[in-house]
Amino acid sequence: MRLPLTALFLTLLMSAAHASPVPQQVEIPLASGVLHAQLYKPEGTGPFPTVIALHGCGGLGGHSDSVLPRYRDWAERLLKAGNAVLLPDSYGSRELGPQCRVKEMRVKARRERVADVAASRGWLMKQAWVARDRISLMGWANGASALLWAVRPQGAARDVGPDFRAAIAFYPDCRISAGLGWSTRVPTLVLIGADDDVSSPTACRQMVEAAHGRSALARIVVYPGAYHDFDRANTPLHALAGSTDASTPEHGHLGTDAMARAESQKEVTEWLAR
Repeated sequence: MRLPLTALFLTLLMSAAHASPVPQQVEIPLASGVLHAQLYKPEGTGPFPTVIALHGCGGLGGHSDSVLPRYRDWAERLLKAGNAVLLPDSYGSRELGPQCRVKEMRVKARRERVADVAASRGWLMKQAWVARDRISLMGWANGASALLWAVRPQGAARDVGPDFRAAIAFYPDCRISAGLGWSTRVPTLVLIGADDDVSSPTACRQMVEAAHGRSALARIVVYPGAYHDFDRANTPLHALAGSTDASTPEHGHLGTDAMARAESQKEVTEWLAR
């Protein structure tokens, strides 16, 4: 009887050692209401570099997950590298579901989501475990579009604390920003697939190139043959036309690109370590 019990104990011990970290829900005050967020934090007292991670139009969580696998995957990677990760829930906090197919969005990237970024930064600046000079931004799709608004020179915080260390935008919609003469006050990296037909790699390239000489460092990486959501694991490439999935855009294609996914993971690591 002893051997089976010993084997069971070792199995349980190994399972616990490899279990996914569980995020902590935190509440961040807004001008009107409360912003719910999920926090992944390394063990110890810090101070830790911290990433504010902004979900796409499908929202942060699902029916059974507070954090969808695509964002949990990135959070765990960043956590393993020694970063704390704060994921504000811009839609769930306002009792909204996915917004990908909503024509008149109540939560706009340039307005409410930028306010969420500012509130998240303000909350983090008060936490003793945060390295206040190493708070960065990262976002996907609609969250990346919000990031582009948040790092504009006009969006600088009025307090005297350190600004964001860096920003990384996965496949944002750059069309409006390109037309407005976008620039950034924070070193900003844009990652997008060359075949992305949900966002526009052409507009993103134009936006970044036009910012040179009147902006903080801005760089774009365009991955050949990659589509929207290229960094999302285990997602076969598929067309969105005809889909009834409210958490995806109405048109275009999305799916994993293994090479672009691996390269983007390296780019993120290097950009955050600057």
